[in-house]
Amino acid sequence: MIADFPPPTIELTPLPYEERLDSRDLSQVDLVIIHCTETPTLASAREFGEKVLYDQSGTGNSGHFYIDRDGRVLQYVDPKFTAHHTKGYNARAVGIELVNIGRYPNWLDSNHQSMDEAYTKPQIDALIGLLKELGDKYPHLQFIAGHEDLDRTQVGATDDAAKMVFRKQDPGRMFPWTTVLKHIRFTRILQ
Repeated sequence: MIADFPPPTIELTPLPYEERLDSRDLSQVDLVIIHCTETPTLASAREFGEKVLYDQSGTGNSGHFYIDRDGRVLQYVDPKFTAHHTKGYNARAVGIELVNIGRYPNWLDSNHQSMDEAYTKPQIDALIGLLKELGDKYPHLQFIAGHEDLDRTQVGATDDAAKMVFRKQDPGRMFPWTTVLKHIRFTRILQ
């Protein structure tokens, strides 16, 4: 029996700078990018999302949707705006962040590159429900990728600049791609 994944209840919690983000034609949005927050809690992810990193526009880095470990779904940025989550893909993508510790707090330490926290069942169920709802609402969406699929940039490790590590590894090896792809109509793409 195939599990039912109803559309989740989405809490609207816009970032303070949401209205300053570039608006976009949703017919040009064809990609969903899955991330993990690489922070310990939803609150710490929100704190990071609220930071203004681009003085000229007064905006920062954020996904559109955040899914906590208990399956709670929050919308930080309306999809009609371009959020800053994956360099080179933002204009065509919806970013979804899953709360997961990732490599926190030593993201680029060469001895701390394993991402070992499993995603929870409520989190993945909510993600599948959200992906189905987005697919129904935005018929141009047809592709899905992990951040790590699109950004293979390597940088010098913080503990030893001679050692190279991947800048991004999310959603990481614990993300259940097989389960998710079985229940959605999007095609996974890799760089």
